[in-house]
Amino acid sequence: MNNVQLKRLISGLQHLSVEKEWVEFKENRAIPEDIGEYISALSNSARLRGEPYGYMVWGINDQTHEAVGTTFMPEKAKQGNEELEHWLVRLSEPRVNIRFYTCDIAGKNIVLMEIPATLHTPIKFRGTEFIRIGSLKKKLKDYPEKERELWQIFNSSRFEQDIAKSGLDSDEVIGLLDYPNYFEMTGQPLPSDKSGILEKLKSDSLIKESLDGLSITNLGAILFARNLGQFERLSRKGLRVIQYDGKNRIKTKREGPGSKGYAIGFEGAISYINALLPENEEIGQALRQQVRMYPDLAIRELVANALIHQDFTITGAGPMVEIFDDRIEITNPGQPLIDTLRMLDEPPRSRNESLAALMRRMNICEERGSGIDKVIFQVELYQLPPPDFTVTSQAMTATLYGHQKLQSMEKTDRIRACYQHACLKYVSRAPMMNATLRERLNIASKNSAKASRIIGETVEAGLIKPSDPDNQSRRHKKYVPYWA
Repeated sequence: MNNVQLKRLISGLQHLSVEKEWVEFKENRAIPEDIGEYISALSNSARLRGEPYGYMVWGINDQTHEAVGTTFMPEKAKQGNEELEHWLVRLSEPRVNIRFYTCDIAGKNIVLMEIPATLHTPIKFRGTEFIRIGSLKKKLKDYPEKERELWQIFNSSRFEQDIAKSGLDSDEVIGLLDYPNYFEMTGQPLPSDKSGILEKLKSDSLIKESLDGLSITNLGAILFARNLGQFERLSRKGLRVIQYDGKNRIKTKREGPGSKGYAIGFEGAISYINALLPENEEIGQALRQQVRMYPDLAIRELVANALIHQDFTITGAGPMVEIFDDRIEITNPGQPLIDTLRMLDEPPRSRNESLAALMRRMNICEERGSGIDKVIFQVELYQLPPPDFTVTSQAMTATLYGHQKLQSMEKTDRIRACYQHACLKYVSRAPMMNATLRERLNIASKNSAKASRIIGETVEAGLIKPSDPDNQSRRHKKYVPYWA
C-alpha cells in the first residue's frame, strides 16, 4: 500500500459515522497483549461483516475521529526481547499476515495495522478467540450465536469454490455447462474458439485447472449446469415447484423438480410458477382488472433470495416453492443471517458471496439489498395481507397470502402489516400515520379509529413507537419502527 492509498484509506475510516466492529481507533494505548486480542477480534469480526480487512489505527480520537497523533512506533516496539510484530504473529493461530503502516496526516503521526479477515477458522490469540460486540472486545465463546454465524459463513464460503466435478477435458466441460447462456447473461461476446471460452469461465471461477484435468466448481455447476443431476452432490439443490390441491399438503396437483442451474433456469422457473398462480378480477380499490393474485416482482425477489441466501451445507434439501389455494410459500435451507424483523433496513449479507455477486451481474437479484423493500411495496400496492417470514432450525420460509378482508385477518397479521408499513415508510424517509395505514389496509376515513386500534396493538407489541411522543393527536401522530 503506497502513501496515497494509505491516506485515502485512513480518511475513509475517519469518515465512518461510528466505530465499526472491524475498526478500532486508539491514541497511544499500545499494550502488546491488548493488540493481540484485537487482532483476533477484528479479523473475526471483519469476516462476519463481509469486510476483507480489519483495521487498528493509532493517532485517531475514537469519539471525534480527528487525527491527534500517536507516540506508538511499532517498528521499535518489543515484547521482552522479541520484536512486537513477530511476537503478535507467533501467538496468533492460525498465523495472521498483519502489516503496520505509518504516515503523516496534518502534521500528526498516524499508525495503521491492517489485519486480513480470517478465511477458514476463527483467529485465536494465546489460545482464545475474540469478537467485537459493538465497540467492545469480547471472548467469542461467550457469544455462541456469533460463533455459529461465523462458522456458517466459513462453511458456505468454501462451498462455491469446492469442486463439483473433476478430471474433465474441455469438451466435457462445454457439454456440462450452458456456456452460451453464460456469455449472453453476463453481456460478453462469445469467443470464437474453445480456449477463449474456457479462459472466460476460469476468470469467473466457474472452472479450475487441476492436476487431473479441468474441474467445474460448485459455483459453475449451481448456476450454469445443463442438468444438475449430472453433479451428484448438487442433484438435490435444484429449485422444486409444487402445487397442492387445497390449503394443505395432502394432495399434490403437479410438481416441477428443477434440473437446470439457477441462472439459466431462473426465467423458466418464474414463468412456470406464474402459470400456476390463480388470478383475481379485483384486488382492492386501485386494481380492477384480470391480474394474478400475487405480484410478479414479489415472486421474483423472494425466489432469488431463496436461491442466493440458502445454506448449502445442509444436505438433502434445496430451495422450494409451494403453491396452495390461499398462499405461496418459498423456502430455503438455513437460517437467515439477518433478523427477520430487520430485513427492510439492514444492509444485505450473503453466505454465498460469489454466487450473489454473479447473479447481481446478471440482474437476477438486487445490487444493494432492496429486494424485500420491493416485496413489501408490491404487497401493499396489491392490498394483500403482510408477508410472513418464519425461521426453523433448518430453514427460512417466506409466505405470501392471497387477498383477505381486514376483518378476516388475525390480530398478529394486522400487527405485522402495521409494522412492515412503518418500516417501508421509514426507509422511504417518511413517517407512518393513521392516514397512511388506512390507505395500506383499505380502511375508510370515517373508520380512522380502527386504524388507531391497530396502531395501538402494534405499539403494545413493541414493534413501533411514536416519533414525537408529545403529539397526542391520534389522527396526526407519527410512528417509526422500534429500532429507529
